[in-house]
Amino acid sequence: MIITRTPFRVSFAGGGSDLKDYYRHEPGVVLSTAIDKYVYLAVKPHFDSKFRISYSKTEFADRVDQIEHPIVRECLKLVGIERGCEIVSMADLPARAGLGSSSSFTVGLLHALYADRGKVASPERLASEACQMEIEKLGEPIGKQDQYIAAYGGLQMIQFNADGSVFVDPVICTAETRRQLNERLMMFFVGGTRDAREVLTKQKHNTANKIEVLRRMCRMAHQLRDILTESGDLKQFGRLLDEGWQAKKSLEASISNPQIDEYYARGLRAGALGGKLLGAGAGGFLLFYCEPDLQNKLRQELADLRELPFSFESQGSKIVHIGSDRW
Repeated sequence: MIITRTPFRVSFAGGGSDLKDYYRHEPGVVLSTAIDKYVYLAVKPHFDSKFRISYSKTEFADRVDQIEHPIVRECLKLVGIERGCEIVSMADLPARAGLGSSSSFTVGLLHALYADRGKVASPERLASEACQMEIEKLGEPIGKQDQYIAAYGGLQMIQFNADGSVFVDPVICTAETRRQLNERLMMFFVGGTRDAREVLTKQKHNTANKIEVLRRMCRMAHQLRDILTESGDLKQFGRLLDEGWQAKKSLEASISNPQIDEYYARGLRAGALGGKLLGAGAGGFLLFYCEPDLQNKLRQELADLRELPFSFESQGSKIVHIGSDRW
């Protein structure tokens, strides 16, 4: 048996510029971090040489092409596995919550399948093949940031280029700056988990008319990186998160809704300097930047929401168990 552990992510700025509709014209850039919430994938041979796939439901199949789960089916084809196997997925958080779960699943599954074939897959290979799988093969209207942060981990500045290449550059800052930033970030679940495809499809159609907004969001990603590496003024980091959220909402009306806007306004009234809804929009987790002395007030103001404590994760997709059975 092979078990992989692949992190979810928090994206601070630049989301949307990782869509081809934008970066084919000019480089897109995202500032993102992996967090200590994960999806686990276990892969092992099946005794009867059939397929048993367990995720939110369990399905059985005699052949790869009979598998309903599109990512599982296409990953098996890509790696070249035809003999039956069991695949079990478990996660710390629900899917469709704005933390990149689908891409973390894809990266983690590819990692497990390659490892169980006795092959080493680099973060670049995992990320690029996950992008190929989700965007090109399955036609998902998503960007590339989630696959790359899931594969590489850490706090990264990720640039998306017109030729399809991706640069992944670690944010170089002190351990104390990283600790203080993590200490000032709070996350609350607003519910309403949604399919990112619905929001992103609408956003893609608006990209041509929103180039300047996306360009400004890319500049904010650079500014946030510079705060961490140079100035250390973390309060400005919080204020820029707010600016980025206002810009992101202007990309497409369905990114937010009156309930989310009300929760966000309550957070600011309680003392948060800024924040954003994570992921494509319309539901999931609200992220806030709040100084430690005001955090209890923020918790009280949002007592009807579930808080999710989290920490930054330095590692990307990782093999956490290797059994003795082999293909």
